[in-house]
Amino acid sequence: MKTLTLSCLSALLMLAAGQAQAHNPVCTCEPLGDEEIRCTGGFSDGSGAPGVTLDVISYNEEILVPGKLGEDSSMTFSRPDDEFYILFDAGPGHVVEVDHSEVPTP
Repeated sequence: MKTLTLSCLSALLMLAAGQAQAHNPVCTCEPLGDEEIRCTGGFSDGSGAPGVTLDVISYNEEILVPGKLGEDSSMTFSRPDDEFYILFDAGPGHVVEVDHSEVPTP
């Protein structure tokens, strides 16, 4: 019984340690001149996110620019004329939305 209790306690501690190492998604977007935006994605532990989905979506949920981050964890696209948001989607619990109003207009 004592061995079983110690095994369960060890398993719980290892599970808690794994949760402590979790990292949060990060996505920043900045204007490149008047007509382009560059977004860079990654994680709070400093790791990049090449290949992660980054879509530009209208307020009526139409995907305006489908994309994936490049090898440098960034993507550049033309600024849409209408209101939009940028969706960085690295999977469940790792999603960031950036509204067009958060990307300064030069």
